[in-house]
Amino acid sequence: MKDWLTDLFKSVDGLVLFVCLALGFAIGKIKFWKISLGGVAGTLIVAIFVGMLGVTLNSQVKNIAFALFIFTLGYMSGPSFFASLNKASLKYGVFTLIEVVTILLVVGLATVILGLDQGTAAGLLAGGATESAVVGTATDAIGKLDLPADQIKILQANVGTAYSISYIMGLITIVLLTSQIAPALMRINLREEAEKLWKKLGGGSDSEGATPALPEVVGRAHEVTMAAGQTVRQVENVLGQGVVVERIQRQGEAVPVQPDTRLTSGDLVLFNGRREGLLDADQIIGPERASVSGFNVDLDVQEAVLTAPGYGGKSLGDLREAIPVGDRHGIFLTGITRMDHNLPVQNGTQINTGDTLKFTGMKSDLNKFVPRVGFKIDPTVKMDIVFISIGIILGMLIGKIEVPLGDIPLSLGTGGGCLLSGLLFGWLRAKNPKRGQYHPAAAQVVKDLGLATFICAVGLSSGPEAVDLIKKFGWALPISGILVTLIPASISLIVAWKIMKLPAPLTLGAVAGQQCSTPAATAVQQAAGNATPLMSYTIVYALSNVVLPLMGPIVVALAGALN
Repeated sequence: MKDWLTDLFKSVDGLVLFVCLALGFAIGKIKFWKISLGGVAGTLIVAIFVGMLGVTLNSQVKNIAFALFIFTLGYMSGPSFFASLNKASLKYGVFTLIEVVTILLVVGLATVILGLDQGTAAGLLAGGATESAVVGTATDAIGKLDLPADQIKILQANVGTAYSISYIMGLITIVLLTSQIAPALMRINLREEAEKLWKKLGGGSDSEGATPALPEVVGRAHEVTMAAGQTVRQVENVLGQGVVVERIQRQGEAVPVQPDTRLTSGDLVLFNGRREGLLDADQIIGPERASVSGFNVDLDVQEAVLTAPGYGGKSLGDLREAIPVGDRHGIFLTGITRMDHNLPVQNGTQINTGDTLKFTGMKSDLNKFVPRVGFKIDPTVKMDIVFISIGIILGMLIGKIEVPLGDIPLSLGTGGGCLLSGLLFGWLRAKNPKRGQYHPAAAQVVKDLGLATFICAVGLSSGPEAVDLIKKFGWALPISGILVTLIPASISLIVAWKIMKLPAPLTLGAVAGQQCSTPAATAVQQAAGNATPLMSYTIVYALSNVVLPLMGPIVVALAGALN
C-alpha cells in the first residue's frame, strides 16, 4: 500500500499538493474546544506525514507560491501599515516592539539551553509568534548559508517540523489567554466592558443580533398626513441623520426636493435610510404605501479605499462634522473594513488611510461623493497582472542583495524582498489608483493558496526528519513554543492594562494583533459580543504582519552566532 501510494504521487505531477490541501483544510476546520487550527496548519501536518513516504514538491513551485503570498501580504498591508505610522496609532507600535524583542530573547535562551540548530530555532520563533511567513524568510536565509547541501536540507526541514509543533501550542495559548484567562486575571466581565466602549463610541444597544456595521439601507414610500406643513429639513431632522427624502410626488407630478420644500397633505414621499430610522415613520409622516409609480429608484453600493488627504487618522464623527451635510446627503456609510476585518461604524471609530469604506445610496450621488474620499474599487477588475508582476520581479531582485554579517551573508531573500516591494507597490497604488487594481477577494485567494502551497512543500521535505527532531527534543519543544507565545503576550497585557490604561477590549485586541492571530481575534470578538477589540487588533496586526516576517534571517543569524 505504501509503495503503491508513493508511486502514484510520483507519477502524477501535483497530485500530492492537492491531496495535502484537501485533507489539510478539512482538518483545519475541525474544532477542538472552540479552537480550529486553520487550513495552513492543517496542510502542514498532513504534508509532514505524507512526506515520510519520500514524496516532495518541485522547488520552483514552492518559491513561486511563496513569492505570490508574501508580495500580496505586503501589497494589501501597505496602506494600513503606513497609515498606522501616525500620532493616533503609533502608540500601538509598542506591542509589535515588545513582540519582536521578547521572542528573540526567548528563542535565544532556548537556543543556548537546548542547543537548538538554526532551523529549529527559526521554526520555534515562527510557530510561537503564529506567523507563517517567517517560515519562508528563514528557509531562504538558511539556503544561503555556507554549509553542505545535505545539512542545509536538514535545517530547512527542521524549520517546518518545529513550526508545526510550536504553532499548535502557540495558537492554543494565545486563544485561551486573550479570550478566557486574561479577562479572569483582570477581574472584568469582557462583554460588559465591550458594551461600555461600544456606547462610548456612539453605538446604541448591543443586543442579540447586533452586527459590527449599522443596519442596511432601505427605501420606504409614505403618504403625508401627520407631517403636512413641515419642510423636508424638519422631517429629516425628526427622523434622524440616517434618513433622507429622495423623491416627492404631488398629484402625480414630481416636486423638486429642497431643504425648504414644504410637504402638503396627500404628498407621496420616498425616503431612503437606515432601517431603524424609518420604523416610526407611519406615526411621524403618514401611512406607508407599498407601490408608487415613479418611485422605482435603485440603491447602489460602492466600495472605496480611503486615500484622500486629511481624512486618515480621524474619527468617523470628526469626518461627519467636517463634511457638510449637503455634500453627503443621501450617502450612507454601511461598512468599514481594515485588513479583512469589519470595524464598528460608530462616531468614535478611527479610520485610517487604506481602509475600505462601503457606501450605499443613489448611483448619481455616489459617483459625485466617492472620489472625494478615495478611489473606487472596480468589481470587474480582479488584479492588474502587469503591475503585480513588476512588483514581484523587483522583490526577487531586492532579495538577491547580500550584506555580510560576520561570516553569515545576511539578505532578505525572496520573502523579505517581495514583502518590501509589496509594501512599496501597495503604497504607490494608494497614491495613484489608476494602476494596480487588486481586488481584496482575489488577493485573499492568492494569499491562502500561495501560503498553503509553500507550507505544503515545507511539510513534505520535513517529513523524513520530523521523527528524529521530535525524539531529540521531546517535550522541550512544545513547552518552548508555549513560552515564546506566552511571555510576550503577558508583558503586553501588563503594559496595555496597567501602564497605558487601555479599555479591556482594546487591550486584548492589541495582544491578539501582535501575534497576527486571527483565531485569537475571533475568539476575543465572540467573548466581547461586538467588534470593539478589532479596533486595536487591526492596527497592531498591520505593524506586526510586516515586521515579524523580517525576523526570519535575523533569527537564523542569531542562532548561528549563539551556537
